[in-house]
Amino acid sequence: MTTHVSAEVSRDGRWWLVYVPQVGHHTQARNLAEAELMARDLAATCLDVPLADVEATVTVELPEPARAAVSQAEALFEEATTARHQAAKKSREAADALRAQGWTLRDIGVALGVSYQRAHQLVNA
Repeated sequence: MTTHVSAEVSRDGRWWLVYVPQVGHHTQARNLAEAELMARDLAATCLDVPLADVEATVTVELPEPARAAVSQAEALFEEATTARHQAAKKSREAADALRAQGWTLRDIGVALGVSYQRAHQLVNA
């Protein structure tokens, strides 16, 4: 049976402080890559279960400037994804309009700046 725990990780001088609320204890890691293993090891020891049966979800506490930048980056990625979907939809509309006018797939590809294969995909989407 798998045991799921969460771990809150924060920087503490040269070390990473790893807190596992489910067991109410801290451990430390030399680097961030080691934090998940250390959280699992702590939980396995405290709960007396095999290490292989413990999964940990790690949340890293970021300093405010980094947290703000990550938040902005996530918002921009979301906007970019939305814009890509809208652009693809408009490309399909353009390809369909040209096809309705009797244009060949090769001509549609040249006009839209895409390959013949992509023009075929746009028309058949």
